[in-house]
Amino acid sequence: MGFEPDPVDSFVAPRVSLVNAPLVRIHSECFTGETVSSVRCDCGYQLAEAMRLIQREGRGVIVYLRQEGRGIGLLEKLKAYNLQDMGHDTVDANLLLNHPADARTYGAARAILADLGVDKLRLLTNNTDKIRQLQGHGTKLDVVCHVPMYPRWWSNDNESSSSNDTLDDSPASELSYSRHLALQKNVMAEADLYLKTKAQRMGHMLSLNPTSQLLLRPLASKLD
Repeated sequence: MGFEPDPVDSFVAPRVSLVNAPLVRIHSECFTGETVSSVRCDCGYQLAEAMRLIQREGRGVIVYLRQEGRGIGLLEKLKAYNLQDMGHDTVDANLLLNHPADARTYGAARAILADLGVDKLRLLTNNTDKIRQLQGHGTKLDVVCHVPMYPRWWSNDNESSSSNDTLDDSPASELSYSRHLALQKNVMAEADLYLKTKAQRMGHMLSLNPTSQLLLRPLASKLD
């Protein structure tokens, strides 16, 4: 796995021994998406997919930040959901509640990665602001590239995905996050609208099909 015990304090997370840039997911808490499997967003899927990809590589890091609702908290997020039920998108809902569209910061994530000894990484994200914040503020953190978080339900062959591609050598029923990886397009319409808003209004790296309203696979990019 590439981990070694911390000789100073057994309660401190083990440090990552880097050979190449590991996969890293900086994930903000989403009670509604992860715990109760809301289909308004793709947060539960993104966390599960990050776990799957890191498990497949045999090493990597997930930094879990307590930034529910893009930093506005669970109660305010539920108020924003009420506004979305009235026809507002996720950005306008936050603004109408006098919150920024995205209030998250990633200073804590930079500090955690530095403590783990991670200074070079492949970031599992579509979020350009996350990349800018991680590489800003004079940090020496090197985001070698971003690895797109592509929802499986966008694929036309979603139903026929092989078990090897989905969950490697583990039966789906044995993995705690398998329900998020098995989502189908017919139940994810609200999440698609959410992702479309993030692409069009928040600069997320997601491509839109010019001939339809369907979202297409995001393109991996090398960051200079």
